[in-house]
Amino acid sequence: MVRRLVLGCGQAGETVVGVVSTWGGDLRVVVPDDSRIEGIDGVADVVHGDPTDPSTYPDETDVVVVLDEDPDRGLAAARQARESFPDALIVACGGWRGTEAAAALADVADRVVESRRLVADHLLDAATGDGAERVARLLDVLRDVDGRLAVVMHDNPDPDAIASALALAGIARSVGVDADACYFGEISHQENRALVNLLDLDLRNLETTEEIAEYAGVALVDHSRPGVNDGLDPETDVTVVIDHHPPRAPVEARYVDLRSDVGATSTLLAEYLDRLGVTPERTVATALLYGIRIDTRDFTREAVDSDFEAAAFLLPYVDATVLERVEEPSMSPDVLATLAAAIRNRRVHGDVLTTGVGRIRDRDALAQAADRLLDMEDICIVVVHGFMDETIYVSGRARGTDVDLGEALRDALGSIGSAGGHADMAGAQIPLGILGAVEEASTESLANVVDDVIAGRLFEVLENPPSAPSRDSDTDIAFEFPLAEE
Repeated sequence: MVRRLVLGCGQAGETVVGVVSTWGGDLRVVVPDDSRIEGIDGVADVVHGDPTDPSTYPDETDVVVVLDEDPDRGLAAARQARESFPDALIVACGGWRGTEAAAALADVADRVVESRRLVADHLLDAATGDGAERVARLLDVLRDVDGRLAVVMHDNPDPDAIASALALAGIARSVGVDADACYFGEISHQENRALVNLLDLDLRNLETTEEIAEYAGVALVDHSRPGVNDGLDPETDVTVVIDHHPPRAPVEARYVDLRSDVGATSTLLAEYLDRLGVTPERTVATALLYGIRIDTRDFTREAVDSDFEAAAFLLPYVDATVLERVEEPSMSPDVLATLAAAIRNRRVHGDVLTTGVGRIRDRDALAQAADRLLDMEDICIVVVHGFMDETIYVSGRARGTDVDLGEALRDALGSIGSAGGHADMAGAQIPLGILGAVEEASTESLANVVDDVIAGRLFEVLENPPSAPSRDSDTDIAFEFPLAEE
């Protein structure tokens, strides 16, 4: 059990004591008689007296924290603590740089923290640099939205898109702009549905392109172009774009923040909240942390310092119970059947696995099967396909490869359907009738035809595959288009 002693209690003292009290062990705080403090009597053994008087100290201690704002008294307290507890770790807060007491304190304490310098550095970091510039430009653009803002996720959104939309909508509301988190398609993955249901998230499902006319502005999160992986008209005027995927074509909006050097768009939104000094709502914090964890595969795929820093910022506000329940949803019989068929019917060429599961009842089961099969040894690319409602659905995953899977599926299947996505996560939809007189075919023979077409086209493209954009390049775009002259 660690024994701690706090000497003095300056402006930050109550906060420090409150945090230290949660670490367990014994805690005594010695404060001058003239100190006016509140809120620590219930969390520590508080003694009113002279912090330099050893009679106020406990018999033994392991760590001493000196927080006295008076430089001479703080130095004297540190010296007395060193004499009383020669083996203890002494940490002193010295906000008096340049004084004789500050110089002497460094010879006594094991570590000196310059509080004023820390505050100054924090203020400078918040007010200067690229991060502050981004925040200022984003807020300026949001304030110019004369009406309601639609924050649009990509189709069939994943946790990263859902969380990012919630966070950006919240930032918009903070500057007086009403905003809705919107999506086309459906939320079908069990974990994604669990996230929405357990957090009781307020999302708007757009069914037609015309519904977007109700809004004065459109923001895109976790994708960057209207009409590409969303139900918007490609000619839609976009107000804001925030995404972590490298763009494949020019991106136009009044404000654009594209940073491919982070693992998730949720990381970027957490950074905005942090720089704005906003305490995230529990639902938003929980969704953002889950979004980061999913897109980085629990910080094992393309995770960088910024992802860990964002997670550390969010963690105190997260509902851990909800996260546990989201991560352990029940798996439906349809998903289990699809996974079994995917394993049974797999074709493997090198590090590429394709598999057809035939007729399905839950299209999201394909994505879950692809996720599971990507964990197979020596497999870097997985493509799973099945058909329902006269449509062939294709779901692909990639890891540890230079191939851009989204472009590979587009090249292979775009001429007979719609296909695309990201370098490591992509999909396609193909009208079943494109393959001929399928009405007369049995389910088994139809499955074989579909499998031959999908696998044949994909393997042909992968003989000379499109390369994924490098995340090592300096892809960091954040700018504002000027307003048109009225």
